[in-house]
Amino acid sequence: MNNKHILVTGACGYKGSILVPKLLNKGYRVTAIDLQWFGNELSAHENLVVEQKDVRDVHNIYLEDVDVIIHLASVANDPCGDLDPKLTWEISALATMQLADKAKRCGVEHFIYASSGSVYGIKDEEQVTEELSLEPISEYNKTKMVSERVLLSYAKEMVVQIVRPATVCGLSPRMRLDVSVNMLTMQALMNKKITVFGGNQTRPNIHIQDITDLYLFLVDNPQVTGVYNAGFENISILDIAQQVAKKLDSEIVVTPSNDPRSYRINSQKLLDTGFKPKFTVADAIDQIVEQYQAGKLHNNDRWYNLKWMQEQVLK
Repeated sequence: MNNKHILVTGACGYKGSILVPKLLNKGYRVTAIDLQWFGNELSAHENLVVEQKDVRDVHNIYLEDVDVIIHLASVANDPCGDLDPKLTWEISALATMQLADKAKRCGVEHFIYASSGSVYGIKDEEQVTEELSLEPISEYNKTKMVSERVLLSYAKEMVVQIVRPATVCGLSPRMRLDVSVNMLTMQALMNKKITVFGGNQTRPNIHIQDITDLYLFLVDNPQVTGVYNAGFENISILDIAQQVAKKLDSEIVVTPSNDPRSYRINSQKLLDTGFKPKFTVADAIDQIVEQYQAGKLHNNDRWYNLKWMQEQVLK
């Protein structure tokens, strides 16, 4: 039985809702912190404490017996980050700084941070490795870059592991239908038609089971320190749409786009640690189709971060 105590921020989010049950399954004690803007889909468990707290109120977050922090909390994705830049900086950067400082003072030995593969900005290089410069474009990317820098400054005081995930895809109890693979699959299921803006933009992708398994791997491998890209399929939006259309016999409509963001990432450094992904974009598409056709997945405003924040959070 593993008696480590793990604090997860943003624990009720898209990734947290998959990660927390996995941590509990491995015998860890978990404290789950989340503002619960999008609800709470975590099931009760004897080793789980769920606290509806704001990461900005760091004085209310108790770290005295915490062994590992997995910091997922942020205002997720570019359009949401741009809605209220002040809020984004407070939650996604300032709170990270305060949490890191408190972690050091409370003797927390291990800090895992969810950054983003989008911190590189738009790169012409075919292989976007961790050595390339960070040139973030949006508020979201900028807060991630700043938080990384802050956390790395604590690397002598505690184990610091920073993950730059690709766009995550696949099923979660706290679903997201505003990320590319999930969104295009849902469009095809509902309308038999997929609208692609531009289409040539490349996005790196990672399955939600793989990214959550990666956090478990990092908990178990404190010697794997530093910054790691995590994305295993660099494919264009149009390619994703074609995969979906082939499975669901849907029409693809391509319209012009003013979004130049094209991200590729190389994750060889991570693969060299021994971590191996097990899932693909095709798996994510299959799982979403299966759940929808079984009547277990519904189109819900809560699964669209921007829409929900505009209507419910920032109203």
